Amino acid sequence: MNMYRKFLVLSLSSLLTLAAADTLYAADHSPAIHLKNAATAKELIGRWDITMDENGKTVPSWLEVKLSGNSTLTGYFVGVSGSARPIAKVTFKDGKFSFTIPPQWEKGDQDFVIEGELTGDEIHGTLVTSEGKKHNWKGVKAPYLYRTAPVAWAKPIALFNGKDLTGWKALGENQWVVKNGVLTSPHSGANLISDQKFTDFKLHVEFKYQKGSNSGVYLRGRYEVQIEDSPKDAHPSSVLFSGVYGFLPPNQIAALGPDQWQTYDITLIGRMVTVVANGKTVISNQEIPGITGGALDSKEGEPGPIYFQGDHGPIEFRKIIITPIK
Repeated sequence: MNMYRKFLVLSLSSLLTLAAADTLYAADHSPAIHLKNAATAKELIGRWDITMDENGKTVPSWLEVKLSGNSTLTGYFVGVSGSARPIAKVTFKDGKFSFTIPPQWEKGDQDFVIEGELTGDEIHGTLVTSEGKKHNWKGVKAPYLYRTAPVAWAKPIALFNGKDLTGWKALGENQWVVKNGVLTSPHSGANLISDQKFTDFKLHVEFKYQKGSNSGVYLRGRYEVQIEDSPKDAHPSSVLFSGVYGFLPPNQIAALGPDQWQTYDITLIGRMVTVVANGKTVISNQEIPGITGGALDSKEGEPGPIYFQGDHGPIEFRKIIITPIK
């Protein structure tokens, strides 16, 4: 009799445990929970302007999260340097997300690990670099930058006076010089940034590079149009001559080659960019998704300067004329 009672108690206990487990399972897998998680995941989808604390220094990054198929989240990430990197999968659960990306130009051989949390209209989290260093970051939704008003242009402004560096400053120890009306970075060194800031504009730039050299024109200090000694027969790429670095490839390599004066005529309205290289339209009114590596900041809704990359080899400029929007 005692054995029977013991067996009965154990059986009832097991049934109650199973019933409780079934209840929890049903709650966790109920349509309401799925709808809640789906809605939260939906809030993560989009573009995010990120500010990172890198050992006390504020540096910019950028993230885009996309929905691939029914439920898989993928995306793109732009770090402090390099181009936009694809994210194979963003793992998301209970408002928290994570993903990994391989190193690009950075030291170290381990994958970057990014972990974050969605809180209202913001995201925040940590990044562990390929060298194992950990940084905190936070992000806000990137602005759309739609323009609906008709474009009216102000008078052109010569940003370079042909005599000295008036109106410009070097970020770091200056190696830029002016000689015979030419603005020159004779060797790798600091980047050069205009004092004036702009929103929408037309920009005319004349430049010359040496064989194997590399530079770039940053629009609003955030979007790089690549200057590089790219082979004329190279397949067009966003990281080659006249591409918007890591995002928009030109339709052809319209470079004239090293030691030749060349021109860019660039129009930027909101996020929409047109690039005319040496008289040929190579990018026509295309959207720039986000900041490129090397950007000054991630405050995409604000005006920004023109800046020239001076840390990738010798580069020369002469005419630099900007026509801002009224």
